[in-house]
Amino acid sequence: HRTGEFWFLRRTHKQYHWQNRGYDSFEGFLNDLSSKKRKNIRRERRDALSNNITIELLSGEDILEHHWDAFYSFYIDTSSRKWGYPYLTREFFSLIGDSMAKDILLVMCRRDDRYVAGAINFIGGESLFGRNWGCIEEHPFLHFEVCYYAPIEWALKQGLKSFDPGAGGSHKRRRGFVARSHTSLHRWYEPQMDGLIRGWLGKVNQLMLEEIEAINAELPFRKETPSLAL
Repeated sequence: HRTGEFWFLRRTHKQYHWQNRGYDSFEGFLNDLSSKKRKNIRRERRDALSNNITIELLSGEDILEHHWDAFYSFYIDTSSRKWGYPYLTREFFSLIGDSMAKDILLVMCRRDDRYVAGAINFIGGESLFGRNWGCIEEHPFLHFEVCYYAPIEWALKQGLKSFDPGAGGSHKRRRGFVARSHTSLHRWYEPQMDGLIRGWLGKVNQLMLEEIEAINAELPFRKETPSLAL
């Protein structure tokens, strides 16, 4: 692929997206899955909230500074433990709260009198994009509820067509997310390294496409596999 005056190498990778196939509710989505998967998701949603946890879905003027205070503490804790460096500042969240709150869905979890976990999502066109998640207490299946099920349910109520929950996570395919191919462009300035990768990348990209096809052949839908068109 040629971009400007440089030659870039095209790398194929995968992400998992949820697609609204005309569902009128979360139950409608579950009914599109196999019986075993329906039961598993219902159990996970029930168990996630079993320890006196309630979910708040906030957008627009409902998001206040004390919500950002709590979410930032989750972000710092999780980033420090798992990602290595929390690059977003507390001010960043206030700025997006002031400038684009209507394009944000903040999913917050409260246990008793304090918030214990949350996830931030961005709304763009007819899609929802999940990005950062954090928690200060570990509860079984809470991550799935906050980062997958609650946003899907909200997206359905808003009439959105798709949900991109973020990179990674092969466990998403067992919960109704379809694998899709995505492309990134790369350039190596060291000629020997460029030559090595150029000769290797075509085979790797083909293997990734075959992996995506194999994943989607085993999705838990009762009906045909959803369209893979972007």
